[in-house]
Amino acid sequence: MRLAWLALLYPILAFAQAFPARSITIVVPYPPGASADLIPRALAPVMSQSMGVPVVVENRGGAAGNVGAAYVARGDSTGHQVLMAPSVILAVSQWLYKDLGYDPSKDLTPVINAATTPNMWVTHPGAPAKTLGEVLALAKANPGALSFASGGSGSTSHLCGELLKSTAKVDLLHVPYKGPAPALQDVIAGRVPLMCDNFSNVITHMRSGRLKALALTALKRHPQAPEVPTADESGLAGFEIGVWYGVAVPAATPKPVVEKLNAEFAKALRDPKIAERFEQLGLTVVADSPREFARFVAAESERMRKLVEVSGARLD
Repeated sequence: MRLAWLALLYPILAFAQAFPARSITIVVPYPPGASADLIPRALAPVMSQSMGVPVVVENRGGAAGNVGAAYVARGDSTGHQVLMAPSVILAVSQWLYKDLGYDPSKDLTPVINAATTPNMWVTHPGAPAKTLGEVLALAKANPGALSFASGGSGSTSHLCGELLKSTAKVDLLHVPYKGPAPALQDVIAGRVPLMCDNFSNVITHMRSGRLKALALTALKRHPQAPEVPTADESGLAGFEIGVWYGVAVPAATPKPVVEKLNAEFAKALRDPKIAERFEQLGLTVVADSPREFARFVAAESERMRKLVEVSGARLD
């Protein structure tokens, strides 16, 4: 019996030892420029040197990330094609769309949580409300009159707004855009007063004075902006929502290959130069194990299911 098991395991072990046999492609399901694109582009050269094969980044945008995610989920399961999978891909989209083209819980295996960043409520510097408390007071005095921008229906910035509405019991008008960049530009221009976007996207605008930070959506202040209070400090107890950037592979990928990829991504993430670069972007490196990440994804998915249900968001 033992020999029979060894005979079955040998091909898998032999394959894992031979991995990688060719170049590795990190598929980013979004256009270039966002944090989900910057992270793998920073890691790829370090991983390439460590693994002895080219590690390249390929952008496959479309349908809020679903095109690229489905492409990887249905594709090469040898470990040579991996997916950059932010929280929306693994924990949110399944509750928004009738047909994603993939099932994140069945078709993808979590490899590692690369990094995380909280969200930040921001406003135009000339806006009358200077604190989150003042924003809420205005919203309560003028129900439905105050609007907030988002990177699109069902995006983390949208769900952050819905969480604020339900937690503070205020009525805000949601203004969705096709991506966070045009939404932020309209907030910077003063056309929309509010936005809750991820820290990495807004930090440069805050530093330049083009945006004013109101509150961080985390339970403790961020070291890159220690002067900004948290939403929790601002009177919204336990208010917490952010973005995390994971890596996933097709479900059929052999476990030893998943472990190998996890080790290589973790090694690159802990490189001092990478850590310094991520810190500048407001990103906190996580670099957990596949099992830890899988448990985290399951918990986050359930939390997002409840939030999407409250928001009433639906994309067909």
